[in-house]
Amino acid sequence: MNESHNIDQLNERWNGLTALEILEKAIELFGNKVTFASSLGAEDQVITYMLSGLDKNLSIFTLDTGRVFPETYDLLHRTVNRYGLNIKSYCPDTVQVEDMVNTKGINLFYESIENRKFCCQVRKIFPLQRALKGNEAWVTGLRREQSVTRTDLRIVEWDAVNKLIKINPLLEWSEVQVWDYIKTNNIPYNKLHDQGFPSIGCQPCTRAIEKGEDLRAGRWWWEMPDNKECGLHGGKKTH
Repeated sequence: MNESHNIDQLNERWNGLTALEILEKAIELFGNKVTFASSLGAEDQVITYMLSGLDKNLSIFTLDTGRVFPETYDLLHRTVNRYGLNIKSYCPDTVQVEDMVNTKGINLFYESIENRKFCCQVRKIFPLQRALKGNEAWVTGLRREQSVTRTDLRIVEWDAVNKLIKINPLLEWSEVQVWDYIKTNNIPYNKLHDQGFPSIGCQPCTRAIEKGEDLRAGRWWWEMPDNKECGLHGGKKTH
C-alpha cells in the first residue's frame, strides 16, 4: 500500500459507515499490515473493545514514554486482562533519553516549545516509527471536535511522514457518544477521566481542566492551542 491508492475513493466508500464497519473494512483491506495505536484514552478504549470482537490477533500497541500516570499503567493491565489482547508497549531509547535529560534537564518541556517538541520526539515519535515499521496502515482514535488542530481531518488520510494510510473511525463521534458507548458496554477507562482529565498524556504535561474549558486545555496548558500536538499526527497529506 502506498500513496498511489486513491484516498478520495476510500473516503467516498467508507463515508457513512459506522466505526465498527470502518474497522472491518480496514482489516479486510490491509490484513495483518494494519495496526492500532492506543494511547489508552477513552476513544482508544472504544476502538480496543470493537477490535477485541473482530480479531484478537490484530496488532495493537501503546507508547510508554516513561512519564505516564500510574492510572494509565493500571488501565493497560486491566484492558489486557479483560480482553485477552497482546498490547505491545514501545519505549524510548534509553541512551537518547539520558542524553536529552542530562543536556537539557528533566523538565525541559516547560522551557520552550522547541524543547517540548524535542521531548515528544524522543519519547513518542521515534518509538512510533518503530511501531509502525512494516505496516501499511494505522488506526487512531482521533475525533474532529477534540481540537482546533483536528477540524480538517478525514476518515482516511495519507500519513506523509510515516508513509502509510491513517484511519480515523471515530472522527465524527461526539464526546457524549464516546462515553455513552463506554457505559453501555462496560468498557474499562482511566480513572483520571472522573477527576477532570478528558485528555491524558504524560503526567507532567497534563492537568485537569476547569468547567467550560476546551477538552484538550489540560494538555501542554502553557502553550497556545494551535501548538498542542506532540507530532504523532502531524504531516498530514490527504491526496
